Amino acid sequence: MARRTFDVIDVIEIYEHWDAGRSKLAMSESLGIDRKTISKYLEPAEKAGMTPGSGRSAQEWQDLVAEWFPQLSDLRLRQVTWPAIALHRDYIVAQLKAGVSQATIHQRLRDERGLQVSVASLRRYTAANIPEEARRSQVTVLSPYEAEPGEHAQIDYGQLGRWRDPVTGKLRVVWAFVMVLACSRHMFVRTVLKMDQRAWTECHVAAFQYFQGVPARLVPDNLKTGVDKPDLYDPKLNRSYAELAAHYGCLIDPARALKPRDKPKVERPMPYVRDSFWRGREFGSEKEMQAAAEDWSRDVAGQRRCRPLDGAAPAAVFAAAEQQALRPLPSEPFALATWARAKIGPDIHARVQKVLYSVPWRHIGKTCDVRVTATMVQFFIGGELVKTHPRKEHGKVTDFSDYPPEKIAFHMRTPEWCRRQAAGIGPACEDLIGGLLAGGLLYQLRSAQGVISLADKHDPGRLEAACAKAAAAGDPSYQTVKGILAAGAEDERLPAAAGDGGAAAFLRGPGSFANVIPMPGTVTSDAVQDGGLA
Repeated sequence: MARRTFDVIDVIEIYEHWDAGRSKLAMSESLGIDRKTISKYLEPAEKAGMTPGSGRSAQEWQDLVAEWFPQLSDLRLRQVTWPAIALHRDYIVAQLKAGVSQATIHQRLRDERGLQVSVASLRRYTAANIPEEARRSQVTVLSPYEAEPGEHAQIDYGQLGRWRDPVTGKLRVVWAFVMVLACSRHMFVRTVLKMDQRAWTECHVAAFQYFQGVPARLVPDNLKTGVDKPDLYDPKLNRSYAELAAHYGCLIDPARALKPRDKPKVERPMPYVRDSFWRGREFGSEKEMQAAAEDWSRDVAGQRRCRPLDGAAPAAVFAAAEQQALRPLPSEPFALATWARAKIGPDIHARVQKVLYSVPWRHIGKTCDVRVTATMVQFFIGGELVKTHPRKEHGKVTDFSDYPPEKIAFHMRTPEWCRRQAAGIGPACEDLIGGLLAGGLLYQLRSAQGVISLADKHDPGRLEAACAKAAAAGDPSYQTVKGILAAGAEDERLPAAAGDGGAAAFLRGPGSFANVIPMPGTVTSDAVQDGGLA
């Protein structure tokens, strides 16, 4: 209970209630005074042997109180301290209006202005001389969400404990997503193992399905899965959560950061959820756990006696008063989507959930917003959709059209492309390319691409003639065709065969050996045959 400053009138009131026979507990509740404080002020009367029912008048009690507690009626201290405090009256008023507590005001006056009085003296001065501002600082505002049926729901995560996954054998932390309808106190609980955007969205969809309706306002905590930037007046919601709100037609109104009193109806049941649903129970899988949580929400939490509802069951109040007030579910199901940020690298790919996706090369170096659904991945830059890919679980997804044409020319010239280009040049070129690529010999793909690329530098007619000449020469290769075109020899006839088996021109044929002129001192075959030397 909050501490307060007492004077003679306050203590006289305590004695009048005590003399009337009221218990200390009843006096504490009606007067707003702690029982220990009441006992402290009643102690002198009890030690004197006084008992309730004496019938003393207020004046008689005042005389006794002045005798027992002279400091309460002694004004000499006030005559010394209050003028010193009064010098800072305007400062005190300004600080109280700014919401600064009186303890902090006392500390600042002491440290910054050298005021040598106690905090109790400052409180007494404020209560007596600035009552309006003193009361202003004591005002507390209850939650503004004492809602009508269907008006709003409060949402939060709470840690339940650890669970050993029977499949992996690992201990995993289990969290409870809890949504409580403010009017009926009816709650929905769903267990999750990972608090990411997808789990957050799936839990909302499951909760709306459980209630068979949508509240007008959602009051979540400031988790990153829902709120990118907390702010009292202009919170920035993440894209996935904003899409969900737009689809279901509800308003998202996040609680203030570090202010659990903004959503007390979901904060208070957390220990109950942890104790009643979780502790001492075993589950074989995550799906079994989630099904058990939904059954518990309906059959146990929904049927409990709820004191704020005057003992009624939340499920009964929900069915009678709130279910009809909820907004109907949309006819179209919500497409679960998560949003991420990714930067496009010089290889024109951006990494999303451990997968590389290509984005048009003009956006290299930019950071894009990525929307991920169960079937597709969409890239947005400045709110404009620039690329869509089918979703992949791992690896790399590349659309070659995202590259500059000159960077991927080689990669785009497949064997089939080479054959099509050759057919357009002529039959000789087509036969030469077909021979290079015959039997799936992809190691000769570069040669075929090289022959086709010669059409960019030379007339296709010349290339056709060069291919025909290379084939006739028995060397249908890229280097031969390139050499013929470089020499301009594609139209020259090939020399007639010399009968030398294709030997090089500088070698003599067999006939040249019949007319050999012997060198001096050599022996010829004829001389040997005649038995002498030439």
